[in-house]
Amino acid sequence: MSRRLPSNPPNLPGFAFIRVLGSGGFADVFLYEQNMPRRLVAIKVLLAEVVNDELRQMFQAEANLMAQLSSHPSILTVYQASVAADGRPYLVMEYCSASLGQRYRAVQLPIAEVLAVGVRIASAVETAHRQGVLHRDIKPSNILTTAYGHPVLSDFGIAATLGEAEASEAVGLSIPWSAPEVLHDEVSGSVASEVWSLGATVYSLLAGRSPFEIAGGDNGSGALMARIDKARPAPTGRVDVPASLEAVLARSMSRSPVGRQSSALEFIRDLQAVEEELGLAQTPLEVAMDDWALATAVDLDERTRISGHGTADVAARRRRARGASRGAARPAADSRPRDPSTGRTRSAPPTARRLAWGVSIVSVLLIALVGAGAYAVIQGSRSIPVVSDVRGVAEAGAVTFSWNDPGLQAGDAYVVIVDGETLPVQREPHLTVPADDGDHICATVTVTRDGKSGPSSAERCVDVAVDLGEGP
Repeated sequence: MSRRLPSNPPNLPGFAFIRVLGSGGFADVFLYEQNMPRRLVAIKVLLAEVVNDELRQMFQAEANLMAQLSSHPSILTVYQASVAADGRPYLVMEYCSASLGQRYRAVQLPIAEVLAVGVRIASAVETAHRQGVLHRDIKPSNILTTAYGHPVLSDFGIAATLGEAEASEAVGLSIPWSAPEVLHDEVSGSVASEVWSLGATVYSLLAGRSPFEIAGGDNGSGALMARIDKARPAPTGRVDVPASLEAVLARSMSRSPVGRQSSALEFIRDLQAVEEELGLAQTPLEVAMDDWALATAVDLDERTRISGHGTADVAARRRRARGASRGAARPAADSRPRDPSTGRTRSAPPTARRLAWGVSIVSVLLIALVGAGAYAVIQGSRSIPVVSDVRGVAEAGAVTFSWNDPGLQAGDAYVVIVDGETLPVQREPHLTVPADDGDHICATVTVTRDGKSGPSSAERCVDVAVDLGEGP
């Protein structure tokens, strides 16, 4: 089937047409130069032959959604939306010169870059989810690159609110990156299906192909859907991809939605754990906090700065203060100024006394603030449950660590560190690691909640006995 020719670019006041950027099923994208302020922009224009009330509503919804979300650093910026003189709605967007869809098949992307892209795009998806919005078309070609090399998620054209997704009719989708339940029309989108698409996208950027694509094989829609339905993606085939990352991606593409990471945030934490394992700088999370949470965080940060001295310094200052007060209790007879007319000692002037009282009051307030800040921080860490009963058992070729659930809530997970290596987060209260005879294996377990980690458990170590075999 031949590709259609792009439509004629509309005449838009304040914009000068330059060239065609791309064409899709419902719209064309053109490069324009905006006159004021002068800059290059990408303008998405609906096709005249498909414009109807339904498409016009979808286009308006896309404009509104992207306007709400485009303040996120990893979501494409929308400048304005309107309707051209010929009746075609259009959307004015930030111009990005390239997409990852053009790169990942041509060159092998460095693993550090793929992990960073995965964290940033998943942060954009998590932000959208927190505002009740599903993207429903996450794939490499919808990840654009800004002039400064920052990846941004584009094309919310088939996005839907979380509440509407279950009831909405089937929409256009990209088969290679769609979850089985979406292909079977069980749902048109969900948080779990977005996690699948995130995992499939990261896999594609690593492997140079979609997860269920076979080089030289039948990659038609029917064949792809049959393989996706089995949900057994082959390894990426790259020797520099650690087993932990292969496991993260395999989990994200589990056949059952409940087997996947529970959210884009949990998927982010898994990728960050791999970054830490590889000794890479951890890509920061880009998820906006609620206003009240942000205010609390800033307040606590300021309190921490006030209490920046160590306890030894505080004790030393107290000792010096006590010594000074003892010395001041018995001043020398001529240590204070005397009135030359009477010979009597003069009291400190009122201004000096007020200053002394002021300093004392400020000191008391500072101490109170320090105590309040420390109490708040301690209380915050205490709110996350602590694993206190890690057990370890050596078995044939493996060591199994287990512990009791300390009271996990929805969204909580365990972070297990084995011999200094942070493993992908998990939800089960047990973990089996391979071991050889004579190994000494140690593990700690921490509960993570909303991106914050609680106190670690006591370290549990297990010695694997050396198998000497049977005697003669």
